[in-house]
Amino acid sequence: MTLPSTPAQTPSAPPAGLWKPVLIRATVAVVFGLVTIFWSAPSVQVLAWAVGLYLLGTAAAVWQSRALPVAVPAVVALGGIGALVTQSDEGVALSALLALLVLGLLEFMHGLRKRDSLARDWLVSGVISVGTAIALPFFTSLGAHALLGVAGGGAILSGVLWMLSGLSLRHDARTGAQTTAPGASPEAVN
Repeated sequence: MTLPSTPAQTPSAPPAGLWKPVLIRATVAVVFGLVTIFWSAPSVQVLAWAVGLYLLGTAAAVWQSRALPVAVPAVVALGGIGALVTQSDEGVALSALLALLVLGLLEFMHGLRKRDSLARDWLVSGVISVGTAIALPFFTSLGAHALLGVAGGGAILSGVLWMLSGLSLRHDARTGAQTTAPGASPEAVN
């Protein structure tokens, strides 16, 4: 690894407690993805509730992380409410499309602007969210099972990404706390 030549190129460290909302978001995504895999014949109501709760859980985790503007989790939460209210394939697809598109675009932009340890994760998650949003309208006519498959596939991809990121952040926060503790010896760290 090459060290940066100027301080402006030095990546900034994320806040110490960021691993918690990242792991919450990962858990929400993985649980939603598993529901979509193992539910063999979902009804429109299952689609609406699963996507609605997934979007609301994602909005809560994004809001808790404080990494993106407050408008982003608000739009994602409105998408979740829209999915719950509409109870139709078209309504859920449109709600999820708008929520995931806004989330993905702003995550991607955040990844481009920030130079922290999560910059690449923001970029990848943004691409996954935008890709899922763009794919949803093409599967609307195929029904709830297809829509859950598309949304669940994107959720599993982003869930695994955020799970790895959250665990890495937690590990870094833990080792950082051990190395900066007063009186800590090198043996205590290893």
